[in-house]
Amino acid sequence: MSRFMKPKHEIPALNMSSMPDLIFTVLFFFMIVTHMRSVPLKVKYQVPAGTELTRLTKKAATTYIYIGKPFAGEQQTRIQLNDKFAEADQVTGYVMAERRRMQPDDAHNMTVDIKADRHTDMGTITDVKQALRKAQALKIHYSAVNR
Repeated sequence: MSRFMKPKHEIPALNMSSMPDLIFTVLFFFMIVTHMRSVPLKVKYQVPAGTELTRLTKKAATTYIYIGKPFAGEQQTRIQLNDKFAEADQVTGYVMAERRRMQPDDAHNMTVDIKADRHTDMGTITDVKQALRKAQALKIHYSAVNR
């Protein structure tokens, strides 16, 4: 009878020692590739519609300026630079500081993206454009949605 009996083999326990390394590697990967919005919006803007639209290719060389009415209920149009309200004459210093912060190649190809509410008066946009001209930021992109 001993000839037909199978020996009893136990299944070895699963080695879990490398599991924390794997979990932290995956967590680190997602932390690197995820882009979080760093600027909280303080103005509401409804993007105008357009027909001839192109996408920005290099977002690392892009600086954003938001123009619209504040969420706080003010009726005056405000300019938002990063997370602060600013006046049109402060745009020049902001753009120059952003250019100094960028890599030299990105600073050369710097684009300013104006995200303005569709009901913003052209006087405010013209003031911002004049400030950008003083800062030698001549590549301007206006955000819009496709019709």
